[in-house]
Amino acid sequence: MAIQDTLMLTRSEVRKLLTMEMTLAAVETAFLAHGHGQARMPSKIYLDLPEYQGDFRAMPAYLPALKSAGMKWVSSYAANPGKGLPAVIAVFILSDPETAEPLAIMDATFITLMRTGAAGGIAAKHLSRPESSVAALIGAGAQSHTQLDALLRVRSIRTVRVFDPHPELVPALAAEFAGRGVAFESSDSVEQAVRGADVIVTTTPSHKPVVERAWVSDGAHINAIGADAPGKQELDPAILSDGRVFVDDVEQASHSGEVNVPLSSGALREDQLAGTLGAVLAGKTPGRTSPRDITVFDSTGLALQDLATARAVYDRAVKEHVGTAIPFER
Repeated sequence: MAIQDTLMLTRSEVRKLLTMEMTLAAVETAFLAHGHGQARMPSKIYLDLPEYQGDFRAMPAYLPALKSAGMKWVSSYAANPGKGLPAVIAVFILSDPETAEPLAIMDATFITLMRTGAAGGIAAKHLSRPESSVAALIGAGAQSHTQLDALLRVRSIRTVRVFDPHPELVPALAAEFAGRGVAFESSDSVEQAVRGADVIVTTTPSHKPVVERAWVSDGAHINAIGADAPGKQELDPAILSDGRVFVDDVEQASHSGEVNVPLSSGALREDQLAGTLGAVLAGKTPGRTSPRDITVFDSTGLALQDLATARAVYDRAVKEHVGTAIPFER
């Protein structure tokens, strides 16, 4: 019996197929499976290439509920934007776990952007106060757009304060969300953006804290998105000590998430972590326990999120006859 054709999906095709609503549903499914222990996800493998100011990461996963296995091969190249290229370039291979046939090979750069935004949205849905109305975005780059898109779908945010060292990025962000009932304020400092905010989203590449504990109000929720490699951190360790910290995966976050630096320095202990977001969704771990809790979601990005999102893209592509079938066996 011949191996079935493999569906090839370009970035423009993935963009056409994938919506934030789809991504939120897929990512929530992935977190829930992770929380119930109903998935397999080996540790992310890094191939460091410092001579090119970048690295590659291999991210495999298996979700029995979706009858899907796959792997994302993703890069992080800091110098790429200066060359007119994305800092993150990714490809996803989706396979049938029963036969090992490659169902699809698709661009995953947009998938990465969307599922990271959706992860922040799911965290805010389950950890932030329901009445949250003021958001602070620290960083106005590409990731801030999907973070805000997801957040607006789970909370009734009315005011968005934005700080970026390149303030010229803020008008484009505001223009994208025109008509969605949100007032934008360009802040002159991180402190000005953060003070009094209900939800704080950090999407910077910083290796030192940019948000101080004194600026964060009791009851705030923080999505710490930027730290995705050893040595990176965006938050004052005192925020983590005082708050309820939830990670997407303990091993991965300990190595490369927001908690990696304070854990390695002893400023934070692993037993101070409240648990994983998946465990909250599965009902195994309490999330917010008080309106005054400061909650933090440390997002490092799970292969399970990519797999669930890629499967959603594939299913819609097949239904709508999008993509090019490649007979690899011939």
